[in-house]
Amino acid sequence: MKRAGFIGLGIMGRPMAENLLKADIKVMVNDLNQDAVKELVNAGAQEGTPGEIGSSCEVVFTILPNGTIVRNVLFGEKGVARAMKRGGILCDMSSVTPVDSKICYEKCREYGIGFLDAPVSGGEPGAVNGTLAFMAGGDKPVFEALKPYFEVMGSSALLVGGPGSGSVTKLANQIIVNNTIAAVSEAFVLAAKAGADPVKVYEAIRGGLAGSAVLDVKIPMIVERNFKPGGKISINHKDIKNVVEAAHSLDVPIPYTAQLFEIMQALKVGGHMEEDHCSIVKYFENLAGITVEKIK
Repeated sequence: MKRAGFIGLGIMGRPMAENLLKADIKVMVNDLNQDAVKELVNAGAQEGTPGEIGSSCEVVFTILPNGTIVRNVLFGEKGVARAMKRGGILCDMSSVTPVDSKICYEKCREYGIGFLDAPVSGGEPGAVNGTLAFMAGGDKPVFEALKPYFEVMGSSALLVGGPGSGSVTKLANQIIVNNTIAAVSEAFVLAAKAGADPVKVYEAIRGGLAGSAVLDVKIPMIVERNFKPGGKISINHKDIKNVVEAAHSLDVPIPYTAQLFEIMQALKVGGHMEEDHCSIVKYFENLAGITVEKIK
């Protein structure tokens, strides 16, 4: 596979780039966090500015906090796209709005560059284990060219449709995941308040229709009071804000998700933004005056 550029070495990007290196792919990296850059360089990567990465790599991946940063990195004065040769490919894996992705697609076309929006699901464990799910939007030839890289970093990749389709699929994913965490939290606060052992409640219901990947991942964390982030509330708060904005622009009512956004706002005020999003349970615990934990 061709040398890959990788910009954004956060909780998701760093292990994704490491998996590319483990697959003997030459990788050139960039991030504001120099500790993360040094770690990747020690693992065999080369450091470069966005412009250097654009001029040196035919394929470049970005996974960044928001659409504004993505556009600055790609199209700023010393951005990736300005330095990239015609025929190169940019793949943005950030969680942004469909509008952001469509803007990037059109600008890349002006430079003669392929663009794919391909956000991921699976959290930090999926990034570390190489089991992420890629949901992509763009042109099929570009998607096919990137599939070998997706197969290294993930366990599934699907071209959903045209530009922006990957981003809107990610928003739908975030609605489902975060509202499920909220529903699970509400249910287990009720069970705990009634005096039931939450571990036994979990074991009783996980095999039925209420069972889900969210239940299996988040309840063990909640009962152990382990809020080390796999997916930070801050990141999911940003994603849910994107959901609200996108839904409103399309005149789609989202009453449950709008309420979820306000729950996250309350958690922001409470100082929980850097915790895992299973900390949503703390909102419901505070209302009910109970803690969901193992009965000792």
